Amino acid sequence: MTEMPQTSTVTFHPEIAAQLKGRDLLALVDYTPEEIQYLIDFAIELKAKQEAGEVYHPLKGKTLGMIFEKSSTRTRVSFEVGMYQLGGHALFLSRNDLQIGRGEPIWDTGQVMSRYLDGIMIRTFGHKNVIDIARAATIPVINGLTDLSHPCQALADYQTIQEKKGPLKGLKIAYIGDGNNMAHSLMMGAAKLGMHIAVATPEGYEPDQEVTELSIEHAALNGGKVTLTHNPKEAVADADVIYTDVWASMGFEEEQAAREKAFADFQVDESLTELAKPDYLFMHCLPAHRGEEVSEGVIDGDNSVIYDQAENRLHAQKAILAALMG
Repeated sequence: MTEMPQTSTVTFHPEIAAQLKGRDLLALVDYTPEEIQYLIDFAIELKAKQEAGEVYHPLKGKTLGMIFEKSSTRTRVSFEVGMYQLGGHALFLSRNDLQIGRGEPIWDTGQVMSRYLDGIMIRTFGHKNVIDIARAATIPVINGLTDLSHPCQALADYQTIQEKKGPLKGLKIAYIGDGNNMAHSLMMGAAKLGMHIAVATPEGYEPDQEVTELSIEHAALNGGKVTLTHNPKEAVADADVIYTDVWASMGFEEEQAAREKAFADFQVDESLTELAKPDYLFMHCLPAHRGEEVSEGVIDGDNSVIYDQAENRLHAQKAILAALMG
């Protein structure tokens, strides 16, 4: 699939760079459209630097603490490799490695880690955990994933779409499946970037009401549109991008059987994708269950960009790290 030529505007926005330095990244709602676009452009610029073999070490001598209460493949590898490529160092810290696993107040953990580290990335369950550690810390805190939000993945996703489709404003993305953290971050990102996002979920699995209302509000301000439906065909009609995720996210495994029944008509298969534009992109944040939320023919087909999308976690993470900690 041919990628669109990119013209980075990062260099011409030093004021945005100054705004981002020292900030937390907890959810995309906290960032302006210009700041989100800056991070996307910066990720593309850093990707080009890496492909050209350029050495870029803005984080030389700096250390990122990575707290994992949820297991991970892409998040851990991309942040750890990203810190190394930016000249810094990353520490992997599981819950069992820290005193918070034995009841130490998160305020104490955030305060103490701020004395040792230059940034914290946390991947956890409750979104309140991220908010609490950010309030305690005096260094940037990055949300590597919570049950409510997954901003790092969404930034990599929108980077991928821009690389493949060009300017994001006006494009339509269809999200099919559970109204989970991934749906939330994609909705807010689309709303901020002036895109149309259509989210199709079974009844009872809609996105969070507050996130939905905020996304609609921001879409109205930025020329975008947010549509919620229980009809996958309606969502996919004339879409530029089709996106799905597992039906039972981490922490909801005990609901697997019930969810398989509820989501039976929400598989992204060849018949559904025929309703999208012929050059649609298929995206999935991985890991994927082939034959469940997506057919093998779609996820492994010519329109699928799942591995480019996964690779861009590295470049998007590097942009976040360099912008916030550099």
